[in-house]
Amino acid sequence: MSYFDREKVNTNKPEPIILGIESSCDETAAAVIRGRKILSDEIASSASVQAQFGGVVPELASRAHSDEIEAVVLRAVKNAGIGFDEIDAIAVTYGAGLLGALLVGVSFAKALAYALKKPLIAVNHIRGHISAAYLDCPTLKPPFVTLLASGGHTAVLYSGSEAEFEILGATLDDAAGEAFDKVARVLGLKYPGGPNIQRLALEGKPVVPMPKMFKGSGGYNFTYSGLKTAVINYCHTKDQKGEEYSKADVAASFQCAAVDVLVKKAVGAAQEKGVKTITVGGGVAANDYLRTRLTEECKKRGFTLVLPEKRYCTDNAAMIAAEGLVQYRLGNFADMSLTAKASIPLAATLVTPQSKRQKVD
Repeated sequence: MSYFDREKVNTNKPEPIILGIESSCDETAAAVIRGRKILSDEIASSASVQAQFGGVVPELASRAHSDEIEAVVLRAVKNAGIGFDEIDAIAVTYGAGLLGALLVGVSFAKALAYALKKPLIAVNHIRGHISAAYLDCPTLKPPFVTLLASGGHTAVLYSGSEAEFEILGATLDDAAGEAFDKVARVLGLKYPGGPNIQRLALEGKPVVPMPKMFKGSGGYNFTYSGLKTAVINYCHTKDQKGEEYSKADVAASFQCAAVDVLVKKAVGAAQEKGVKTITVGGGVAANDYLRTRLTEECKKRGFTLVLPEKRYCTDNAAMIAAEGLVQYRLGNFADMSLTAKASIPLAATLVTPQSKRQKVD
C-alpha cells in the first residue's frame, strides 16, 4: 500500500508547490518552488571546512549535512511563506554523489514525505543541473542543447522534450570541474579550484602552449586528462630546472584551453541539431570566461542562450525542485524503498511501476 493517496494527486495542477532537497556533496540545500517560480532557496555549505583539506572529505560532509538539514528545510518552508501542508511533493537528490551525504538527504526526505503523506520524487543530480534553466527562463521549452560542465560530469546533451534527453558527447576521463580542481592544486591554489583559477587567470595571459583536445576530429566527446597532465609537466619541468614562470599565465592558458572546447562543441551541436537555444548547467558554468565566450558565440549566430545565475549553476536545491516538477508532471513517484546511489548513469531516472511512462536511459 502506498504511503500517500495517488488518486488525490493532481499532476495537472497548474503550479504545484515542490520542496527540493539537495545533499550530494558539501552543500546542504532546500528550496521551494511554485511552478517555475522560486519561493525560497536556502544553502548551508561546509566548503570552508573542506578547503582546509584541499578537497571534500566525505565524512565531514556527511556530518555537516546531519547537523544542518532540519534547520535548512525549516528555513526554506518558512521563507517560502507556506505551510508544510501546502507542499504537493518532495523532491530529493538520490544520486550521484557522496554516498553518506546523499543518505542524509534521502532519509530526511523519506521521513518527511511519509509524515506528510506527500509524494516523494527521486532526482538525478545531473538532470537537476539541466532543469535549472527552466527557473532562469520560465517560458523555456525543448528542443534545446545543454552544455553540462560540473565537477563530476562534462557533456553535451540534446533535449527533445522535458522528459528525455540524448547524450551527444561526454568526457572520456576527467570532468571539466575536476580538471580545474587538480590544476589548482598544482598551482598551489585552494579548493575549490574553479573560482581560484579564474581569479589568478585575470592577472595573466594565455601564452603557455596547451594541447588541443581531439584536434581535427569530429564528435562531441571531451578529454581533460591530457590537458591536466600538460600543466603538471610544464610546472614540474620549470621547477626542476629552477626556471621562473608565471602561474597566472599558466592559469589563463589552462582556462582558455579548457573552456574554448566546451563552447565550440556546444555551438556545433546546436548547429547540427538545428536548434536555436543553448542552455548551460553545472558548476563550471559559473566561470566568467565561459559565460562571456558563450554569450559572444550565441549572439554571433543568433542563438538564444539560457544562462542561469551563478548560484543556480553550482549545487542548489532549486534545480532539484525544478527537475522534481518535471517528474511530478509525469507522475513519477518513488516509494519508501528509495535509497541513495553514489554512481548512476548520466541519463538515469528512477521510474516506479506506477509511473505514467517507461524507463528512459
